[in-house]
Amino acid sequence: MKPIPYSRQDISTEDISAVVEALQSEFITQGPTVELFEDALARFVSARHAVAVNSATSALHIACLSLGVGEGDLVWTSPLSFVASANCALFCKASVDFVDVDPVSGNMCPECLERKLRNAEVSGRLPKVLIVVHFSGMPCPMERISQLARLYGVKVVEDASHALGASDNGVPVGGSNLSEIVIFSLHAVKVITTGEGGMATTNDDDLAAKMRSLRSHGITRDPTRMVEPTGEPWYYEQRDLGYNYRMTDIQAALGLSQLSRLRSMMERRERIAAKYLALEAKAPVFTPCVRERCSPAWHLYVVRLRLDLISRSKEQIFNEMLKRGVRLNVHYIPIHTHPFYRSMGFKVGSFPNSERFYSQAVSLPMYPSLTFAEQDYVIESFSEVLTQ
Repeated sequence: MKPIPYSRQDISTEDISAVVEALQSEFITQGPTVELFEDALARFVSARHAVAVNSATSALHIACLSLGVGEGDLVWTSPLSFVASANCALFCKASVDFVDVDPVSGNMCPECLERKLRNAEVSGRLPKVLIVVHFSGMPCPMERISQLARLYGVKVVEDASHALGASDNGVPVGGSNLSEIVIFSLHAVKVITTGEGGMATTNDDDLAAKMRSLRSHGITRDPTRMVEPTGEPWYYEQRDLGYNYRMTDIQAALGLSQLSRLRSMMERRERIAAKYLALEAKAPVFTPCVRERCSPAWHLYVVRLRLDLISRSKEQIFNEMLKRGVRLNVHYIPIHTHPFYRSMGFKVGSFPNSERFYSQAVSLPMYPSLTFAEQDYVIESFSEVLTQ
């Protein structure tokens, strides 16, 4: 059997044809296909606007900038995420802090958030923006989180890098009014891919215009947004210090083709997730819990090891599974424990729920082309390794 990775992109012949067609077209950099992709994704998540960029990291950066994050400001996010969720605040010369996670879901804990907001108000150091991470594609309890943020005057960005296609209470992630901006990743192993890429959705016209300007050097060609419009057909103005964060038509063509298959790929991920439930009867693990009326994207399938019932270390488990041809992964090393963040004063032990979750977490193979035969092999092998 060929090696089984924890994730893999799913590229069809239709995807390849779409990219070839883009390469043979008049536009290969940002052009009309980018706009078509933005419109299609905005419709999919029921958002007013979608802004395509070259990565979710870029999307997080311009989201913070468009909300006015700058020097002297404070941004809070989850410690259980990829470092980009926190780094984007530092790109804006702001400070960053973290809100601990729920020990079962790995998502931001509303009770921890409420306590931290209450204390921050007393100390006069409330955050300007809260970046909420939908870990593994499982939507956070946004109604409660949004309610708390609004109470304290905090803007909300949803880092939904894992959660394209997910919904909560029947509302797609990316289309609600529970946050200002929602960020999706289109990296190779995400739910759909453009190779590298990201998308920001919003229902705010001004925020959308600001992010479109920031992704393209801070330039506008819209006369209604110019300081001194001349009426000349070639005229443009730089209004802000922006960046070259644009998506190409080549990437957008792949994204459009992938988006057309998103529902079928989601159905496949749901079937794989349902089959993994058998693990709880076979091995000392906790499988993910899904809240009522919540539909995850299943970008990752993260189980928590019942460490008190397992004789092997996580490193030994990884190595043994690798010998059997199965490549596991771990999501994530808590951001505050990295040397860079420790140099800023964060300490191991500061966010115990995230650290414990990390000690238990193992990401099993999850991608649409994973066959049920391969999944059976993963389940049996993993169970054997944990119970030996």
